[in-house]
Amino acid sequence: MPDPLPLVFDAPRRAMPPRHFADLDDDARAAAVAELGLPAFRAKQLANQYYGRLIADPAQMTDLPAAVREQVGAALFPALLSPAREIECDAGETRKVLWRAVDGTTFESVLMRYPDRNTVCISSQAGCGMACPFCATGQGGLKRNLSTAEILEQVRFAAAELRERDGGRLSNIVFMGMGEPLANYNRVVAAVRRITAAPPNGFGISARSLTVSTVGLAPAIRRLADERLNVTLALSLHAPDDELRDTLVPVNSRWKVGEAVDAARYYADVTGRRVSIEYALIRDVNDQPWRADLLGKLLHRTLGPLAHVNVIPLNPTPGSEWDASPKPAEREFVKRVRSHGVSCTVRDTRGREIAAACGQLAAQG
Repeated sequence: MPDPLPLVFDAPRRAMPPRHFADLDDDARAAAVAELGLPAFRAKQLANQYYGRLIADPAQMTDLPAAVREQVGAALFPALLSPAREIECDAGETRKVLWRAVDGTTFESVLMRYPDRNTVCISSQAGCGMACPFCATGQGGLKRNLSTAEILEQVRFAAAELRERDGGRLSNIVFMGMGEPLANYNRVVAAVRRITAAPPNGFGISARSLTVSTVGLAPAIRRLADERLNVTLALSLHAPDDELRDTLVPVNSRWKVGEAVDAARYYADVTGRRVSIEYALIRDVNDQPWRADLLGKLLHRTLGPLAHVNVIPLNPTPGSEWDASPKPAEREFVKRVRSHGVSCTVRDTRGREIAAACGQLAAQG
């Protein structure tokens, strides 16, 4: 099936990594095992190893005959990623990994441990083509799409790290790392299906614990709604008016504020899920009280109780002249949005000092 947004938002034409077990759905896994001359039950066995035991090296798959491990590894488990650098902060509770793919492409993911949950923020592209001026990722440009397996390997690595560290469990996944997820639509949807599928066909993480972020690719939002995956949709709005959003989120020149919010309403209607509205608050740019009122009125009219605004204090990025709004302005903004009957909170920022917070990922290795 073709991607829903061809040409304009395509990644540069670069070769994708070799086929990996995690790229395959149930039927493709069965076919791949048959091609190797192995009995059909090996497909389920391999799936249990990868998704259940979090093992991607056939040499460690003790229920696989030793004589076929090398063959299976070469055909289905090629090395895709290696951690080029890992740094942490928050007393080790926030850890950022710089990944290097087999073609030298780099991207990042961030694992965050909280008292009540463990969340991994994953990338769907190397770089980003949306060019939002306050985001380090967008300013770096788009290198290429990630494969489904490259996306899933970030999840498996985080889940395995938690398990090995202290028996912890990965509970939440957010597609809020590098890239615009809906510009890599087919691979992201395939990854979501594997993440949410019950073992041994997937990691078995609840769809309600997954968040897919977008800057407002309206046709793809509607298509995602029709997939009935029921993940949380996060719409990165950042301005309630087209004049400013054209500058802050350049894709607004194609799909205006009204179109993006209407698509979000369609998503809420189809799935019954509340939509998260992301709003990076920038001093003297989008933090005016009248814009808070405009945002509150817009969301009250279109989404009502199915909207929740996440105010994000702007995180510093190299070369940017913009900074976060002062706390009094932030409190006034939240107060005014709430006055229109719209839920609104300020997001807890993690990883700022290691450039791991929202808008800071740049994959510099």
